[in-house]
Amino acid sequence: MEKKQVYVGIIGLGTVGTGVARILLEQKELLETRTSVSFNLKTIAELDWNTERDLDLTGVKCTTDAEEILNDPEINVVVETIGGYQPAFGFITKALQKHKHVVTANKALIATHGHELFQMALENGVNLLFEASVGGGIPIIKGLKEGLIANNIESMFGILNGTSNYILTRMHQDGLEFTDALKGAQEKGFAEADPTLDISGGDAAHKLTILSSIASNSFVKYESLYVEGITDITKLDIDFAKSFGYTIKLLAIYRRVNGGLDLRVHPTLVENKHLLSAVSNELNAIFVRGDFVGNTMFYGPGAGERPTASAIVSDIVDLSDDLFSDSAGNGRRAIKIAADVKLIPFDEITNRFYLRFFTRDIPGVLTKISGVLAEHDISISSMVQLETHEKDNYVPIVLLTHEALEKSMKHAMQKILEFDFVKENCLRLRIF
Repeated sequence: MEKKQVYVGIIGLGTVGTGVARILLEQKELLETRTSVSFNLKTIAELDWNTERDLDLTGVKCTTDAEEILNDPEINVVVETIGGYQPAFGFITKALQKHKHVVTANKALIATHGHELFQMALENGVNLLFEASVGGGIPIIKGLKEGLIANNIESMFGILNGTSNYILTRMHQDGLEFTDALKGAQEKGFAEADPTLDISGGDAAHKLTILSSIASNSFVKYESLYVEGITDITKLDIDFAKSFGYTIKLLAIYRRVNGGLDLRVHPTLVENKHLLSAVSNELNAIFVRGDFVGNTMFYGPGAGERPTASAIVSDIVDLSDDLFSDSAGNGRRAIKIAADVKLIPFDEITNRFYLRFFTRDIPGVLTKISGVLAEHDISISSMVQLETHEKDNYVPIVLLTHEALEKSMKHAMQKILEFDFVKENCLRLRIF
């Protein structure tokens, strides 16, 4: 019986591309033993061949021209690991049009252009897989699409960005301020020189867009999510959270409520007894509740060469099933569209809140602040006022509230900030 052969081309030999090449070359016999398929890395396209990668590429065609992969009729699967929008979008588009399966870890591209790319794949009888786009080596996408296929997904709460989680962990465990924790993350390679996408919540929002689309059988628009980052959190807020029994995490949230979806990314106080509070450093975790299975949690390394490459090769193996069966091109791996999904306006969502103010140390401050909150139907559950003064005679006050509407809280905060005894640098966080 003739051995089944799959020929792979990789576009981009950065961190993740190097990991994929390493697995295909060094684990070739293991993959063949487990699948009865020979996976052959035929060609790699990369602009920078001067970087030392500690990788034996004997027998692999190395080029600077991605067209050599796209125009090679023998290559079945194209792996895109360059990231970004262009030229990645153009390469993926051309590969699909040439009836090649594509595997990518490009969460930004899938989150913003997934709809058209999946449609293109369907029209050309091929598949586009993207397990590595969310959670690195965590099989969350396959878990939602296959392991939990019998469930309506009622909620997901995820720590989806390793950089922000590392920063918040160092602030909690080492007592660092945000800027010092960020510097440490950059020195260790967990944060980019420009960390904006990570610390602003944008990266987590890309990933939440993808997970929400799968869980809701729809295409969620990235622009429709409420997104807030971690840059305003201070050591003082970390200490207050600890005193109340909470840990601050950047959470990506998906909830089915009132016939629609509540989708958002923001820093959140998580109770220390919840499993998510213990997810530290660069690790990721997604807490998923299905209507039949109940609560599940997916946990592991969310980025890096080896975990992400592991997920990509898993997709390549899945595609080999399509190459050698009648299922090829039937769209069974695409996101299925059930109906348009109603998104709950952020102002209509209810939350408990953590509020931190700096106010002048004068009589009547708490009475006036609590009076404004009461006017907007917001009640206080806990309160702390420190006696330590800043140099300009301001003191920190922290309030925890019962559930209230976002729009009510927004209006109340606007009114509170009009008081001349309140500094502008107040903070409002949600409580999980």
